[in-house]
Amino acid sequence: MRPGTPERRQRILMGIVLAVLCVFAARLVHIQLVQGPSLAQAALQGRVLTGEIPAVRGDIVDAEGEVLATSVERYDIIVDLTLVATWKRIENGEIVGTGPTAAAEVLAPVLGLDAPELAADLVGTSRGKYIAKEVLPDTWRAIKALNVTGVAAERTTVREYPNGSTAGNIIGFVNSEGIGSAGLEQTFDSVLTGTPGSYLMERSLRGHQIPTGVQEETAAQAGLSTQLTTINDLQWKAQDAIDEAKRKTGATYGSIVIEDVRTGDILALAETDTVDPNDLGASDPATWGSRAVSNVFEPGSTAKVITMAAALETGVAEPLSEFEVPDRYTTSNGETFKDSHDHEKLKLTLAGIFAESSNTGTVQVAELLTPQVRYDYLRKFGFGERTGIGLPGESAGILHPVERWDGRTQYTVSFGQGLAVNAIQANEVFAIIGNGGVRAHPRLVKGYTDESGTFTPHDAGAQTRVVSEETADAVLSMMETAVSDGTGVLAQIPGYRVAGKTGTAQAANPATGTYDHFVASFNGVVPADEPRLAVSVALNYPSLEYGGVVAAPVFADVSAFALQYLGIEPSQRAAEPYATTWE
Repeated sequence: MRPGTPERRQRILMGIVLAVLCVFAARLVHIQLVQGPSLAQAALQGRVLTGEIPAVRGDIVDAEGEVLATSVERYDIIVDLTLVATWKRIENGEIVGTGPTAAAEVLAPVLGLDAPELAADLVGTSRGKYIAKEVLPDTWRAIKALNVTGVAAERTTVREYPNGSTAGNIIGFVNSEGIGSAGLEQTFDSVLTGTPGSYLMERSLRGHQIPTGVQEETAAQAGLSTQLTTINDLQWKAQDAIDEAKRKTGATYGSIVIEDVRTGDILALAETDTVDPNDLGASDPATWGSRAVSNVFEPGSTAKVITMAAALETGVAEPLSEFEVPDRYTTSNGETFKDSHDHEKLKLTLAGIFAESSNTGTVQVAELLTPQVRYDYLRKFGFGERTGIGLPGESAGILHPVERWDGRTQYTVSFGQGLAVNAIQANEVFAIIGNGGVRAHPRLVKGYTDESGTFTPHDAGAQTRVVSEETADAVLSMMETAVSDGTGVLAQIPGYRVAGKTGTAQAANPATGTYDHFVASFNGVVPADEPRLAVSVALNYPSLEYGGVVAAPVFADVSAFALQYLGIEPSQRAAEPYATTWE
């Protein structure tokens, strides 16, 4: 056979074909045996969708279980634009529309969007574009029923506050990422947050879940429900009362504290201009925190409770100890003090000095105590240290060490000037007296409940004795005299014995720096015969300066409401007041 014959060309061609087939076969074997597992895994990864299952944030509830903050289910709508591009809208077996325009025509009415604008948003190559956020569950169900290829949803939650501004400055709020940014939402963020879960699912090219495909899910663990000590109805009443007092008196700010003296539970912590966590834009950011713990003021005459308690506890005086009290008094170091009004020399008992709120008399009592003893008792009653109430930004107040007291300050602290406290600290003095001289540390959180319903109490801390029960009872009686026969008569409540003390302290005018402003306050204990509540009212810069005129009526109003609400019985025994004068 000669070269170039048809038979030879045929054999060469067959050889080439066999060689090519061998190459393909070898490649196929390589793909199947060597690359097969990795390619299969890559294909699976292309079909698998993974994501995070958000943990439901724990509720915040009041002492009676009323929900104050809760997380509600919402959905973020996300679209794979490459799949929407080929979607066909079919009605009665016929294609009536395709692509983004057809998808927008059915999606827009459900989402409340403009169809042409949505159609424009659905054009592109993004595999995960958000077209709506935080839609209601019913809205997502309606969207899902449309069967638009490439449209999916991510489950999320939104924080809601059913009571609006009531307790808003206590509860606080979360930011756009669901992280606590103020109040107890911030302090207890790690407790409320919970642990996110995760999911993994296999989907088809059209974006639908493959029922028999890979599916894995790790459930999220919800945050703990946090129960507060506050009672929402009392909180509402206190806020309403202090807002009204601010309006009537022209004050710039006010606060009210109601505390159970036996447990330290804060039943209400109210202040003016409270934020609504549902509508942060409606309030000044400066008011978002709790100024009841961050702002401080000179307590004024309410601090005389500590001076009297120190004198009784150390034995330098008794309730009926006799003093001659002029309207002006000069101490041994040459410092002169005067009372709020001119008067002739009075013959007052220790109880009388307290009832009349005499500064000159209080200075005489302070002279019986060393500066160190005065300081020690201020510290024992909680001045100069944070209460640990759990709210961000709490101030420790101002209480300088004895070494920094000058010749005048060592006496002014005895009647509440030259030092500063927040509203909780001021109230604590009266809670201690009402609890027989024992300090039950104030708290806002009662405990936590997990998903199984197990309740874990919040550590209340150990109660500590500050003064003897005998001293506390004597001071309580002196406080009662101040209400029945002294400067606090407007704090009286029909049917209940009331013990308390007015307070009027000078404050610096922020504009001029001069001390021509006042903080008016009234702090008390009810019922005086069987103490249950310590209640404090403070108003900054009212048009009328005296606490007995401005704050005492608010105290009476709020306390009467609380006594009735809590079902506390009226007083059964008549008061036995101390004599306030002597002959």
